[in-house]
Amino acid sequence: MRNAFNTLFGRLFGVLLVAIVLAHALAFFWFHHYGPPPPPPQETFIEQPDGTMKPLPRHHRSWFGGPVVPLTFQFFSLIIAAWYGAKLLSRPIQRLSEAAERLSLDLDSPPLNESGPRESRQAASTFNLMQKRIREQVSQRARMLGAVSHDLRTPLSRLKLRLEQIEDTKLQGQMRQDLNDMIGMLDATLSYLHEQRTSETRHWLDVQALVESMSENAQDQGADVQFAGTCVPLQVQPMALRSCLNNLIDNALRYAGTARIELTDSREALVIRVIDHGPGIAADKREAVFEPFYRLEGSRNRNSGGVGLGMTISKDAVERLGGRLNLEETPGGGLTAVMWLPRA
Repeated sequence: MRNAFNTLFGRLFGVLLVAIVLAHALAFFWFHHYGPPPPPPQETFIEQPDGTMKPLPRHHRSWFGGPVVPLTFQFFSLIIAAWYGAKLLSRPIQRLSEAAERLSLDLDSPPLNESGPRESRQAASTFNLMQKRIREQVSQRARMLGAVSHDLRTPLSRLKLRLEQIEDTKLQGQMRQDLNDMIGMLDATLSYLHEQRTSETRHWLDVQALVESMSENAQDQGADVQFAGTCVPLQVQPMALRSCLNNLIDNALRYAGTARIELTDSREALVIRVIDHGPGIAADKREAVFEPFYRLEGSRNRNSGGVGLGMTISKDAVERLGGRLNLEETPGGGLTAVMWLPRA
């Protein structure tokens, strides 16, 4: 009997059953104590001089509110029971929704507590099993790709050594550049996998001081990076935010030669814009650049650098912070990366 009421259906049915029994018990008590409602008075008539019969006015006898009180109690008790029953039904769904949101931000989020009615426990157990399998698959994929990337370094290093035996200087330079590109892709892949595996905790960070420091460091290295705007500290993942900003600044410097960082703060969010006046990106291709290893046709040359993972890493970092990253056209020409980070 106990197990029968340890389900969502059983709990809801039990709440409604108790409410109905209590409401009717009060009604029976009321009628027993005060008696049934008085019958309607019979109509009496008086003969008029013209021979017609005219009914006398009725005098209604009050009965302590009549049956209004118990019926009112029944009405409100059923409303309360329905509200509480809906709360019981929605609580496990809300827990699942919150757990799914945490999982979308962090695969290493704590598992869902397997408590409550039977359906809730089964759903929580299934969700935890799904989370465990996702972590195992991601970890297995990362280990496999990491092993492949690591093992490829050995033959690539041997090839670089054997290049010295080639007498054709031009061919040697071309092959060395190809090998360097391959090694660069392997390094970028390992960096991308490391970013995905890393579960960094959030801390309060002076974003304004971070951006100022990055701008000054770039200027010390001869790069033209300007900074404007102010903001109050924000709770973020410091390494993820730094990695995102580094990639956006590097892209701006690579394709435009200059970069400008602007901060716009508000109660709802912090907006960071990385602005350049380079060639820009067509509107129909701005979303595609966030795909791993995607490169625009115009940038497929050895001078532009990059393997197509910088924007992917940046977008993943921003989304882990609960924000979003968009690309817009800079007024007057160029590209503006808009990073929106919520304060809530």
